[in-house]
Amino acid sequence: MDDKKEKARIKVVHLLYNKEMLPSPCSLIEQDTKAATMDLVKDSCFQPVGDNNGPYEVTLSVKEGKLIFQIKNENGKDLPMLILSRTPYRHLIKDYYMMVENHYEAAREGRPERIQTIDMGRRGIHNEGAELLIERLGNKIEMDQKTARRIFTLMCALNQSKKYRLL
Repeated sequence: MDDKKEKARIKVVHLLYNKEMLPSPCSLIEQDTKAATMDLVKDSCFQPVGDNNGPYEVTLSVKEGKLIFQIKNENGKDLPMLILSRTPYRHLIKDYYMMVENHYEAAREGRPERIQTIDMGRRGIHNEGAELLIERLGNKIEMDQKTARRIFTLMCALNQSKKYRLL
């Protein structure tokens, strides 16, 4: 791996859940979250504009309806906090959870053809969420589609409501 690519990546990801928004025991959401976290550490393209001292430690949290990015570079310096409104993502996150619920029902009913269709829809939602992240963070963080998809997955995991903790 060349030096530039080694530096322009995420080395650690932390998710800070609000007390009322604890992680869901839903296996599909847990699986998505674990996979996204591991994949970001293994292979990401993440470069905050104006800083070339990666790889980066990223902490994601939600406060007052906003997604908070806290980023620390390799030198231990905290970069300016990024605050992103979740309002433009609201319908995508809602659709993601609807897909998770439908996936759960299809699995419970033993309908593999329906699961495959639902998974295709879920991928489409992730692609849309990733494109919106890239567009909205373009002047602050450079990232590729795969990295943005994984961050969107984590954004969804942080948005859990009581309803989805029951799945």
